[in-house]
Amino acid sequence: LASLIFQLRAQNQVLKKGVVDEQANSASLKEQLKMKDQSLRKLQQEMDSLTFRNQQLAKRVELLQDELALTEARGKKNKRSAESSSQLSQEQKSVFNEDLQKKIEENERLHNLFFEADEQHKRLEAELRTRLDVLETDAAQHQAVVDSLTRKYTDTIEKLQNDKAKLEIKSQTLEREAKDCRLRTEECQQQLKNLQAALGSRLEESLCIINEKVPFNDTRSNRYNALNVPLHNRRYQLKLRDLAGQALAFVQELVTALLNFHTYTEQKVQIFPIDSATDTISPLNQKFSQYLHENAAYVRPLEEGMLHLFESITEETVTVLETAVKLKAFSEHLASYLCFLRKILPYQLKSLEEECESSLCTAALRARNMELHRDMKRLTAVFEKLHTYVSLLALPSTKPEGLLRTNYNLVFTNIATSLHGFHDTLKDISKHYSQKATLEQDIPTATQKLVTTNDCILSSVVALTNGVGKIASFFSNNLDHFTASLSYGPKGGTEFINPLSAECMLQYKKKAVAYMKSLKKPCANSVPYEEALANRRVLLSSTESREGLAQQVQQSLEKIAKLEQEKEHWMLEAQLAKIKLEKENQKLKNSVSGHLTETIQDRSVLPNVAEQKKETTEKSPREPIKSTIFSLLNINICLLNFLLCQAPDVESREELIKNHYMARIAELTSHLQLADSKSVHFHAE
Repeated sequence: LASLIFQLRAQNQVLKKGVVDEQANSASLKEQLKMKDQSLRKLQQEMDSLTFRNQQLAKRVELLQDELALTEARGKKNKRSAESSSQLSQEQKSVFNEDLQKKIEENERLHNLFFEADEQHKRLEAELRTRLDVLETDAAQHQAVVDSLTRKYTDTIEKLQNDKAKLEIKSQTLEREAKDCRLRTEECQQQLKNLQAALGSRLEESLCIINEKVPFNDTRSNRYNALNVPLHNRRYQLKLRDLAGQALAFVQELVTALLNFHTYTEQKVQIFPIDSATDTISPLNQKFSQYLHENAAYVRPLEEGMLHLFESITEETVTVLETAVKLKAFSEHLASYLCFLRKILPYQLKSLEEECESSLCTAALRARNMELHRDMKRLTAVFEKLHTYVSLLALPSTKPEGLLRTNYNLVFTNIATSLHGFHDTLKDISKHYSQKATLEQDIPTATQKLVTTNDCILSSVVALTNGVGKIASFFSNNLDHFTASLSYGPKGGTEFINPLSAECMLQYKKKAVAYMKSLKKPCANSVPYEEALANRRVLLSSTESREGLAQQVQQSLEKIAKLEQEKEHWMLEAQLAKIKLEKENQKLKNSVSGHLTETIQDRSVLPNVAEQKKETTEKSPREPIKSTIFSLLNINICLLNFLLCQAPDVESREELIKNHYMARIAELTSHLQLADSKSVHFHAE
């Protein structure tokens, strides 16, 4: 971005310089245009003056001509005078003519100069105007470019300033984060030191305890650890069974390819170089064909041996070289097939030599036969190597001392190398057979049966090559697994597991499985979902009703507390009324009759009853409802006493008492109805 800014600035300087130069050039052209205008005006003025002089001269010529005519008329009268005057006029006329001729020539020259100057001025003016327009257009374009660059520079500068501000904010944020990270790092380092110190102390304590409390550890000695029962590695067994399944599939492909190869080779011997259908083949080829016909008896057992080995590897077994008994059977089947190859090898070599001696065999075909001659020897040698190494792997299951453990890795590595050599040999055989089949097709006596048989042999060789290549790749890819898990023993041990330990381990595994099954008890029958849902609804409804009743009880207790407060208030009012009543009684004793005195005494008894009620309520605070009723009675009695004191006669007092009790009855009835409705509502809930 900075380089772009520098480039734009340099371009801006160049454009500014060009604009200044063009402006200076335009100013100079304008000055030249002004000067040309001035010269044009001068020429115009001169032209005007010359025109005026020409007009004067023309008038003067006319006058002279008139005078000449007059003089000629007068000359008739006076010839002498005429002759003299004519002579004089001739001289004057010649002078005037010369002068006039000069004026005319000068006028013509001036006219030409004026015309040329006018044309040149117009042409120059047009050129200057055109150039001025071009320069103005260029100046406008340059100005537009300058304006656009200025705006662009302004936007770029603003953007850079914004980026700078953002980067500064980001740098500040990163600095703060870095500080926080440093602080956290220091804290973590401190915690790490503390943990290391704590773990070191705990390690020392553990080592001390181990040294003091564990005097004998059998896992440290391989000899003692070999006596421990190893763990059952189920994952190892599953992996090994998977590998055995893949190997079985590859061996089946190999067996099929070998059967096809031997069968089609037998057909080839029957038809080339001599066709058995038309002539008798040689005794050598007859014997060779007879042996090839027996190939299935030696090839099929290879597949069966690998199948038995695969079936012996299960999850419930311990598969190691010491317990792989079926590997010995596979080795024996491989030895049987090797004997078959050794038996047919001389006949196969002699058959190739017989083909070379045939009159139909060309030099190229003879060379291919000799190459196949060498390839067949190599093929038999490869099978001998494979049989040797497989028989070595089968030794631990029959004779554990026959193969040392240190040689296991070497045996597996040599098997992988032999398989790759086997694959290379088959590729050479496939190549040479292909060339041989091509050459045999060019023989004049080649039949369609020979061509078909060659194609079948070639396809079987290709299938055999592909199958062996798969086996070699499979073995090389899993070589690490074979060498790392040849056999396993107790935890931490390095000794081989023996068959007795494996059998003991399997027995313990069965016991553990039985124990785990015994621990696994069936679950009790659970409550059905619909029933549980219904019970939940009932429980929720009962809980809600209980909560509602608890709220009602709480509200009732609050109301009772308020009524207690009102009771105390009205008790105070009753005491005041009692005092007032006593004062009134004292006043009435002096003025009222005995009947009124008795009534006053009855009235005085009522406050005593109120006091007794008060004492009973104070003695039983645990019965709030009862105390509330008594307080209401006290209030009623006090009110009655007050009303009786105010009433002057008996009828008015009775009316007041009746009205008061009727109002109280109506109020209590309404309270009773409200309580009944609430009780019905609670009962419904």
